[in-house]
Amino acid sequence: MLLSKKHGFCGKRPVKSSRNGDTFNCYGLDGVKGQMTLKVALVGCGKVADQHVREIRKLRHALLMAVCDQEPLMAEQLAFRYNIARHYCDFERMLEETRPDVVHVNTPPQTHLCLTTKGVDAGCHIFVEKPLALDSKDAEYLINYAERKNRKLTIGYTYYFDPIMRALREMVYGGVLGTIVHVESFLGYDLDGPYGQPVMVDDEHWVRRLPGGLVHNVIDHLLIEVIEFIPDETLRVAVDAWEGPTSFGLPNELRLTLRGAQVSAYVTFSSHTRPLMHRLTVYGSKNTVHLDFVNSCITFESVPTLPGALARLASPFHQSKQYLLEGVRNVIRFAKSEYQYFAGLNFLISSFYDSILRKQPVPISYVEILRVSRLMDELILQMRTAGSVYQ
Repeated sequence: MLLSKKHGFCGKRPVKSSRNGDTFNCYGLDGVKGQMTLKVALVGCGKVADQHVREIRKLRHALLMAVCDQEPLMAEQLAFRYNIARHYCDFERMLEETRPDVVHVNTPPQTHLCLTTKGVDAGCHIFVEKPLALDSKDAEYLINYAERKNRKLTIGYTYYFDPIMRALREMVYGGVLGTIVHVESFLGYDLDGPYGQPVMVDDEHWVRRLPGGLVHNVIDHLLIEVIEFIPDETLRVAVDAWEGPTSFGLPNELRLTLRGAQVSAYVTFSSHTRPLMHRLTVYGSKNTVHLDFVNSCITFESVPTLPGALARLASPFHQSKQYLLEGVRNVIRFAKSEYQYFAGLNFLISSFYDSILRKQPVPISYVEILRVSRLMDELILQMRTAGSVYQ
């Protein structure tokens, strides 16, 4: 498949923020002073809702007013756990009675089109869990709809602003890696975990009704990690997906290859490799860097400085030193209460709220969101047709 792309890496060079020197074109909500408090509501009270509630509660300029779920008990339990004033089972009633500034849509993707447009019509800015929609046509419609109503929209790419991902961007902009040549992203998924196990045992689970099944619900996390590093060019895409040894009728192994004129990328999703890993490797003309999202570590590929066998002897010690330094850094972050698993989600929510208060661009560009969505369309098409090519 040939996929044409019109926009490049991250649009323009970001500026320094006021949050720990992080590089991005926003300052984080905690840097906003003298601003209004955003009233926030949440619809969809499943597992991911707890993550959103906890991160919203950390922000000084946000007040979580209400939660909603079509299952009343789910909404009631979430409100009770976090002492939230109101809970609803009727989304439109919640919008009318609480009049929030921002709505977090944490429901299955099949409902995103309806709920997002209703939220926008009520004057709300929308934070939507991924995937944004069932296909790129609906995704583009939602973005255009929000823009026409002068509302902002973003998507829950948790790892996009993970601390090590932000550090990687700073390296890229600083020329530390040189010219990017190749990118590899790998995610190991636990079918027996809190998110995988319900899908495996329930034939009616909403994930099974997605066009791409389990892969559809997960793979955009990896696509957004690699696609921003591929410059303006036509991409050739090849997909190989299959059912692993314990699949329960769902493809849960996938290999994706992206190839352009100068940069290539591999994306691997696997439900059967152990231990579970989530890693990103960026190969540059000067340096190659490895990101470990599970352990929040960044290490560089060793460059031999000694001759012959001495170089091989020294390499493990060099790698060990890097991991030791990363461990010390993480201990310091832990002592400062900065070593949080959902630090990327917190930064994304904070930056999104900041973009509303400061009337700045959204933290993840609509261009990149749509690139990922269109790539997912092609991925799902190839999963179904065993390979296709389009321009």
